[in-house]
Amino acid sequence: MIFGIIREGKVPHDHRTPLLPEQAADLRKNHPEAKIYAQSSLVRCIHDDEYEAENIAILEDMSHCDVLMGVKEVPISQIIEGKTYMFFSHTMKKQAYNKKLMQAILAKKIRMIDYECLTNEKGERIVAFGLFAGIVGAYNAFWTYGERYKTFQLKRANACKDYEELKEELLKVKLPNIKIALTGRGRVGHGAIQILEEINMKKVSPIDYLTKTYNEPVFTVLASHDYYHQKTDEKTAFDATVFHKNPELFEANFLHYAQQTDILITTHFWNPKADILFSKNDMARPDFRIKIIADISCDVNGSVPCTIRASTIDAPIYDYNPHTQEENELFIDDKNVTVMAVDNLPCELPFDASWAFGMQLVAYVMPHFFNGDAEKVLERATIAQNGDLMPRYEYLRDYTL
Repeated sequence: MIFGIIREGKVPHDHRTPLLPEQAADLRKNHPEAKIYAQSSLVRCIHDDEYEAENIAILEDMSHCDVLMGVKEVPISQIIEGKTYMFFSHTMKKQAYNKKLMQAILAKKIRMIDYECLTNEKGERIVAFGLFAGIVGAYNAFWTYGERYKTFQLKRANACKDYEELKEELLKVKLPNIKIALTGRGRVGHGAIQILEEINMKKVSPIDYLTKTYNEPVFTVLASHDYYHQKTDEKTAFDATVFHKNPELFEANFLHYAQQTDILITTHFWNPKADILFSKNDMARPDFRIKIIADISCDVNGSVPCTIRASTIDAPIYDYNPHTQEENELFIDDKNVTVMAVDNLPCELPFDASWAFGMQLVAYVMPHFFNGDAEKVLERATIAQNGDLMPRYEYLRDYTL
């Protein structure tokens, strides 16, 4: 079994890697039958010579490898026919911008193993960059607040050497008695909460958040049952199983939180069949209080209607005018909402994020290449193989045409 760590070809370039040199060396030590190579890269957070120091050879031509491992989508022109690839394909929601990529995967008879689909028997994801998406996204929320209100100035996350320096920057954060609502309680949510706890912000219950006033900054964590109810009867007890299977049967009642919130941080998973949190018209209401949205989930034209485009690490924020429903120049109108919608947040702390991801990969995924995939971990995550969709992903059929 020959593994290749490929360079990131998508632009803008991602600096992460699925395996750090010492992790690749550990994998080879645990599985002597494995051979591992790395493709030369000028943008990776780890230099080529650091792989060579661990006896991971640096190559340009990776065509002899069986399994090619990256992070973001591989450009179509760089896909080698007939290989097994592992990367985030961003095709699970039939993303229009990756339709041609999916068509190419089928045409070139690629076995596509998507990291997002790697789960245990309970259906829980076993590898993700989510923790660092939450960490950087919440940090960016405070950076945005400082930029908008000129009350403090933080370094950009990507200017910090590592997570430890980022935490030191947080000591500069000084907030009035604002309220922050955070949606989602998964890996991404836990990363965001970690940042809120770093600045010793008080956590309150959703009901207290709505009904009480405070003389200090506070935050609350909202689950789906806090802001969705069944369309037929909002008094019916929320059934999470029904919601996840048929979200179209529910409608959002988020507006009363929007009336109490200064900063919204979104980390929840959103199904396109689900109702949006609030409408563009809601945002123009005089009682709509939110002025900063850190949309870590970053579903463009999705659950947060002012996320009209993804932003970039170089230009992480834009202002949305709720009355014209258009993007405005930054900070020219206090009535505007400032949106942070960077879609590759972990790339701002690439080494820390790569280390955490690689540890998960070595522990929970790579062994299945050597045990015959007895627990079907790789099989469940294989979207396509031999020029066709796997049965589990048949719902993507119309997307491939």
